[in-house]
Amino acid sequence: MNQTTRIRLLLILLAIASAFLVFTIFRDGDVEPALEPLGFSDFIAQVDNGEVDEVEFTNGSARITVTLTNGDEFSTLLPPLYAPEVAGQLIEATPPITITTAPAPDSGIDWIRLLEVLAPLLVLVALVWFILSRMRGGKKEGKNFTDRTKSGDDNSVTFDDVAGAKEAVVELGEIRDFLKDPTRFTEIGAKIPKGVLLYGPPGTGKTLLARAVAGEAGVPFYTLSGSDFVEVYAGVGASRVRKLFDDARENAPAIIFVDEIDAVGRHRGGSATSGNEEREQTLNQLLVEMDGFDTETGVIFIAATNRPDILDSALLRPGRFDRQVAVETPDVDGRRQILAVHSKGKRLGPDADIDTIARRTPGFTGADLANLLNEAALLAARRNQTFIGDKEIDDALDRVIAGPEKGANTLSDREKYIIAYHEAGHAIVGHVLPNADPIHKVSIIARGKALGFTLALPEKDKILRSRSELNDEMAMLLGGRIAEEIIFGDPTTGAHNDIERVTKLARSMVTQYGMSPELGLQKFGSSIGESYASGAPMSEDLAKKIDQEIRTMIAAAGEEAREILTLHRPVLDQMAEALIERETLNKEQLDEIFTKIGPVANADTIDLRTTPSHK
Repeated sequence: MNQTTRIRLLLILLAIASAFLVFTIFRDGDVEPALEPLGFSDFIAQVDNGEVDEVEFTNGSARITVTLTNGDEFSTLLPPLYAPEVAGQLIEATPPITITTAPAPDSGIDWIRLLEVLAPLLVLVALVWFILSRMRGGKKEGKNFTDRTKSGDDNSVTFDDVAGAKEAVVELGEIRDFLKDPTRFTEIGAKIPKGVLLYGPPGTGKTLLARAVAGEAGVPFYTLSGSDFVEVYAGVGASRVRKLFDDARENAPAIIFVDEIDAVGRHRGGSATSGNEEREQTLNQLLVEMDGFDTETGVIFIAATNRPDILDSALLRPGRFDRQVAVETPDVDGRRQILAVHSKGKRLGPDADIDTIARRTPGFTGADLANLLNEAALLAARRNQTFIGDKEIDDALDRVIAGPEKGANTLSDREKYIIAYHEAGHAIVGHVLPNADPIHKVSIIARGKALGFTLALPEKDKILRSRSELNDEMAMLLGGRIAEEIIFGDPTTGAHNDIERVTKLARSMVTQYGMSPELGLQKFGSSIGESYASGAPMSEDLAKKIDQEIRTMIAAAGEEAREILTLHRPVLDQMAEALIERETLNKEQLDEIFTKIGPVANADTIDLRTTPSHK
């Protein structure tokens, strides 16, 4: 007996029970009263013995109420044939019997009683009906589920629309070739991957890549989010998975793309809540479906996630996701290609060079670059210009990195000087240290949560970072706070973000990167009780040593920043005055001020094998 049959049977039983109750309430006054019944012969015997004190007749009814001399009450039925004889006997009885009559009972509906009896049943019937309708609705929705997830066969996105992900395009090119000409692979005995997992930071174009594969192959493209599978109602997610794969098989060759698969594919176990059980049931069904179809059906399953580390191991094993493709942030060449794609349809001025923009945006994803050009276009339109110039690009870059510019503020002159010296301290320390990134801009204009900012951009993309580079970065971050102490002697709260970043960086150097000479090449947890490399819990003594190493590193970086700013105090004063006057200093203006410092070491000319690290 399936679930639908059980629910229908329950509804029938509820209907029968409701009809019985209604019949009980609606029947007329012949309904037997609550008094104890008395046989007719016993009633006559009591009349003869003088035990009856009162008899009450009810109009239109054969039932009479008898009250005995001891006060007990009974009810009995008076046969119509004996009515005249009994009436005479009652009249002549000794001692006398009081004879009364009562009006016929009201044959109307006792609405209050009816409501009291039927209300719980009506609530139960409504609940069962709601569940049944949801099941029917789920089936109806299941029929149209893939219709609304299917993008159609007119997908015009191709690999030409994808830029900055050359390695991923090469990996996915085989999927396209298989969908277009599967015999080329099957004849040689090769099997195309059943599933492909795209992982990488947000905004790197994972969804675009999946669409491009479908567009290149000219096959239907089914796309939805992992959260679409997880519902409150048990079994809905699993049924959606089955329906999705069934429809994809019927329309094969096809591509199924699930974005943010970590919403349903994270590690099983842990909480036993109903929501977690539903997610695990959906994941189990997904695993079964991925095992149940083969590459000969022409269905390829592609998924994307930002967190591959939290996915269930059963989902990642070969035979399900046979291929995992990293979609990382683009390098300078990739950014140049992405900017070329997104600049189509935008009027760039002669001074807005794509190569320059690509070099100034390390770490930007494709979504960041698209947003950058759009912000620049909005600024150009707001300024009534007919093209996007370098000034708009520069302002848009500041907006994307530091937030929108704030209007006039109520900063006092002293606060402006503090901010100017703070940012000048960052810039001078960053310029002097050989492993720090070049300083491109310094501003005391408030943007977002920052009252000012110093923009340091690397000249080229970096994959690895040395201990010297990390030490120099900490010194530069502390340069603002040290400048406040040197000039004003009373530090402010303006360096709270710098201190947070320095602390996080120093802790990572000690606990994650093995850059502490005292503690050696080990990986540690971040708190007491958390296990570290050896598998043993961290002791309190070890935690103290880690904290001491972190303090030592931060103190050394602060002392290095203090030495630089003390040595170049005149340049610090000059830059602060220039910031008060102009509010923003660009690269050319900064280079003019930095000439007073003289030539500094260049990290590219240093032999890392012989040069000791900074303090």
